[in-house]
Amino acid sequence: MKTAIRYSAVLAPQPEGGFTVTFPDIPEAITEGDTREAALFNAAEVLTLCLVQRLEDGDAIPDAERVKGGVWVEPHATVQVALLVRRTREEQGRTLAELARALETSWPTVQRLEKPGANPTLRQLERTAAALGKRLIIEMA
Repeated sequence: MKTAIRYSAVLAPQPEGGFTVTFPDIPEAITEGDTREAALFNAAEVLTLCLVQRLEDGDAIPDAERVKGGVWVEPHATVQVALLVRRTREEQGRTLAELARALETSWPTVQRLEKPGANPTLRQLERTAAALGKRLIIEMA
């Protein structure tokens, strides 16, 4: 199982200056920036927004592929949490109801864990990870 959600971004220098950023795995995610740093900051923002929209629409979230010359970009932590919980649960072939029973909580409570705006507590995340046979590890990069 992947331990982080990240996608390869391609930065293309523009003749007038700045960079355009695209994500081959998330084609609707396109942005730009006057500097490399600004472009990468904007890339994280647009990636987050596009993944949130896909989650809300029930669209597929593709696996990330490394792109030659690409730079890994991570979405915001709230999207990371929602996607990691969902991917882990789905990889194990478990339903929301099964996870809810394992956590001794309601189905809607578990469903919220897979939504980017849920803002679960660390305790909830630790219990969820344990119910999925995983450990919660927090990292600052």
